[in-house]
Amino acid sequence: MKIIVDMMGGDNAPLAVLEGAAQAVKEYGVQLIGVGNEALVRKTAAEHNIPLDGIELVNCTETIEMCDEPARAIRQKKDSSIVVGLNMLKEGKGDAFVSAGSTGALHVGASLIVRTLRGVKRPALATMVPAKQQAYLLLDCGANVECRPEMLAAFAVMGSCYVNRVEGRKNPSVALANNGAEESKGTPVLRDAHQLLKTTPGIRFVGNIEPRDVPNGEVDVVVCDGFTGNVALKLYEGMGKFISNQLKHNLLAGVAGKLSAMLILPRIKAFAKKMDYKSVGGAVLLGVQKPVIKAHGSSDATAFFNAIRQAKNCVDGKMIETISNSLSE
Repeated sequence: MKIIVDMMGGDNAPLAVLEGAAQAVKEYGVQLIGVGNEALVRKTAAEHNIPLDGIELVNCTETIEMCDEPARAIRQKKDSSIVVGLNMLKEGKGDAFVSAGSTGALHVGASLIVRTLRGVKRPALATMVPAKQQAYLLLDCGANVECRPEMLAAFAVMGSCYVNRVEGRKNPSVALANNGAEESKGTPVLRDAHQLLKTTPGIRFVGNIEPRDVPNGEVDVVVCDGFTGNVALKLYEGMGKFISNQLKHNLLAGVAGKLSAMLILPRIKAFAKKMDYKSVGGAVLLGVQKPVIKAHGSSDATAFFNAIRQAKNCVDGKMIETISNSLSE
């Protein structure tokens, strides 16, 4: 197995990417192909004593910046790490691609270069989100701001396949995020999507789910448009940090608080770890013909390590084949 990694993507590249990649090679024995500024990557590796064993480097002379317009950048920056990496994936030189670069560029590039599966109009970003009972898959969480009912139905099928093949859950439940549990709730698009999901083969649709019930983790897949999903994901992440910080601040105020903190601080740290995006790795771009993982822009070494693990699991679980077969039913 070969996994292609964008060495230039993210706020902490290339150091964090190198550290995570080296750890993945050591832990999983995977072969990696690092695409990016080879001279900079080698210099960074030498300065921090990071071994390049198991990492093949492919030089790129361009980088897509966050401020670049996605479609234009994909067309014009042919020698950027994202475009080169996606072309290598398309040509079969690697089995999956991991990048913490521009979400828009990755979405456009994957759609135009790697191409979408038959029956998929637009790929969706999907990520596992921690919850009370068990983590759930949220999609779309940022790729498609507006969605038609048939797109939401395709998301449901792809999400169900992902949870089954990668997370190992049999007969996963699927719910549609809405402002009420009743079928009559929501916009015309959501009402039509609800009716379509009821008759979509290959999924176990359990109806609408209200935002207040989502954190309970009672369903395996939560389907929504990209705007709703992105807002929910960022609010979730922000609230996790806020609650953890407030608990620490209040407990460490005064002698009594500090004494009690000694007893419950490990639980607070466990809570903070559960809410940490780094343990997830990244969001999977579901609907393209090869596994593409979008890591968080501020990913550190741990997050990149887990993103590579996630890519490996997608390949091992034959996720793409399963989704393709389900969409053709």
